[in-house]
Amino acid sequence: MQIPVFRPSMGEEEIDAIAEVLRSGWLGLGPKTKEFEEKFAEFSKVNFAVGLNSATAALHLAVKALGINSGEVIVPAITFISTALAATYNNAKPVFADVYEDTLNIDVDDVKKKITKKTKAIIPVHYGGHPVEIEALLDIANEHDLRIIEDCAHACGSEYKGKPVGSFGDVGCFSFHAVKNLATGDGGMLTTNDGGIAKKVEQLRWLGIDRSTFLRSGRNNYSWYYDVMDIGYKYHMNDITAAIGLVQLRKLGKMNERRAEIVDIYNKNFGDMGWIRIPVKKDYVKSAHHNYVIKVEDRDELIAFLAEQGISTGVHYMPLYLHPIYSNVKTSAPVAEKIWKKIITLPLYPDMTPNDVNKVITSVKAFKD
Repeated sequence: MQIPVFRPSMGEEEIDAIAEVLRSGWLGLGPKTKEFEEKFAEFSKVNFAVGLNSATAALHLAVKALGINSGEVIVPAITFISTALAATYNNAKPVFADVYEDTLNIDVDDVKKKITKKTKAIIPVHYGGHPVEIEALLDIANEHDLRIIEDCAHACGSEYKGKPVGSFGDVGCFSFHAVKNLATGDGGMLTTNDGGIAKKVEQLRWLGIDRSTFLRSGRNNYSWYYDVMDIGYKYHMNDITAAIGLVQLRKLGKMNERRAEIVDIYNKNFGDMGWIRIPVKKDYVKSAHHNYVIKVEDRDELIAFLAEQGISTGVHYMPLYLHPIYSNVKTSAPVAEKIWKKIITLPLYPDMTPNDVNKVITSVKAFKD
């Protein structure tokens, strides 16, 4: 059986939670979503959390809710396409900053170099679950009157100096896609301490309507009337997704602990191999270990070799300016240009068995035998 790169960890609790929602008769945006939002806000140590159907939606609405509809938004060169599209969706131009070779997080010094009079915001990505140098970025934002939107898609459970990611910037954006640490199939969350932003996003996620169906419903007093306040989107979470999310949130700590255990095993086995560079972890962070990315010179050959052994791998990611959509964007990112050709993501998920982990290790080692 093929060992995948990622696999969600699901059990009877999630099945029971879905069944409870189905029996309730309320499947859409409703009480479970509200409960998940409250629990996630508490978990993230913020005042507000707004449930959405993806992190892409969270990023889109974050930029929009902050009033950014022109100018430039600085994003890392190596990230998923959604990070840059959040700017493009809002008629702003993504500017690609270089990344650090060790963590693959956005390079703070390059951010400074790429700020112009047109810059409106920075969207740092906590790549692989390893938090960025957020304090330095906040200092830059304060100096230049910029907004910070944390892309926490990889980082559910990550901390910077003991504080959860998603609680530092103006907004945090989380992903609950099927491969993420907290998985609901699809889904996302926007976190903020700003009540105005939260209220704006709550309207935008439901087509600009001022009150959702759930808020207009009650025991014997349903009101059909609502106002449409803005051009909104169909981006809301539903109670099936939220019910899964509530269970996953309770399990997240243990699932992330298992990820960390596997990372430690990988590091002990690969750390002394001269042809492999293993991931680093700064001493001031707690990583969610969303993925395990090594760097090798003959990356494509290793990918092909592991596929023959029944082991799936990934590449996260090629620089965004190499995609046709952004090929007209001039940028200089020499580290990203060099390092992306060497990165390979090995399997990492909580339900990996000891045999799975051992097979990955022995197969990687066999590549050079």
